[in-house]
Amino acid sequence: MSVTTVEPDLDNLTLTVVADFEASVEEVWELWANSEKLGRWWGPPEYLTTFEPYDLSAGAEMAHVMTGPDGDKHEGVWRIEAVDPPRSLELSDADVDEDGQPNDGLALTGMAMELSEHNGGTRMTVRSTFFSREGMEAMAEGFAEGLRLSLSRMETLLAE
Repeated sequence: MSVTTVEPDLDNLTLTVVADFEASVEEVWELWANSEKLGRWWGPPEYLTTFEPYDLSAGAEMAHVMTGPDGDKHEGVWRIEAVDPPRSLELSDADVDEDGQPNDGLALTGMAMELSEHNGGTRMTVRSTFFSREGMEAMAEGFAEGLRLSLSRMETLLAE
């Protein structure tokens, strides 16, 4: 896998990451569609993420918990906005507090993921949309690096 581009656009509050995989669209889609596989790559290295309930249908909400090697936990919620297997997924993502309520307006993002055939493999484009300039400025660099690390974990899973 190679991340081919990382494009922040402060004017449009977007961060676009493009990655190429030597795998079919269906194989890459499976990393999103299978809850166990998604939990193994979504989040920082050394973290395992669980999603409950796991439901990739439009309108569904999935709580997720990223658990680190020392037991630290980071909670969030995905709201699935649109899904077109095996080609695209759109969702909103927010960090939440212990009561499941968004706890930081800066952490709320939208994400659109699209898969397409490219050079005998798959190109994945992930466009994250921030809902405030302050949020994007505060998060974009760490968010991009975290996404790069997560995408490298996808390649490991595809090789298994």
